[in-house]
Amino acid sequence: MDTFDAIYQRRSIKHYDPTHEMSDEEIRKLMDAALQSPTSFNMQNWRFVVVRDKAVRQQLRAAAYGQAQVEEASIVVVLCAHLRAHALEPERYWRNSPPDVGKKLAGMLFNLYEGNEQLQRDEAMRSVGIAGQTIMLAAKAMGYDSCPMVGYDPAKVAEVIRLPEDHVLGYMITVGKAVTPAWPKPGQLEADEVVIRDQFS
Repeated sequence: MDTFDAIYQRRSIKHYDPTHEMSDEEIRKLMDAALQSPTSFNMQNWRFVVVRDKAVRQQLRAAAYGQAQVEEASIVVVLCAHLRAHALEPERYWRNSPPDVGKKLAGMLFNLYEGNEQLQRDEAMRSVGIAGQTIMLAAKAMGYDSCPMVGYDPAKVAEVIRLPEDHVLGYMITVGKAVTPAWPKPGQLEADEVVIRDQFS
């Protein structure tokens, strides 16, 4: 599928075929695409919890106020981020670069993020935001539909997936075969309102 077709055809789907299962190969292809998403300093701070287990998805549905798509979709991807990725042997993020380049960038990365919890969280949200869009567009290109979800109790979701203390939740994405099409697009704002040329007036 053409990239622009995927962008325009992607919709948030709420109803999926609960009998459909994605293959291991399809899930691997989808997540390999997610791993191509850019991150600051290439620190790859996102973490993807791919949930297929029915019992775990029942728990996630309860944490998501009973929303059916959590159980009916083929998979649920819980997007998280490691807040201290900047300190996890950062030179490995440039292992294919000249050694002096990797060492220099690792030092810059550590010095920028260490001790700055707000920046760590901000970067986490930027990273999972980009990765989530990659997942949804890749899913569409593979013939699947998806839905980004923030309607859930974060403490309960963290408990269900056993989120480590030095990680933060982003949002969840359901992926599967739609059985009900999305409503017509409710209406996009005009470009003149949201696209600013050079500076705000």
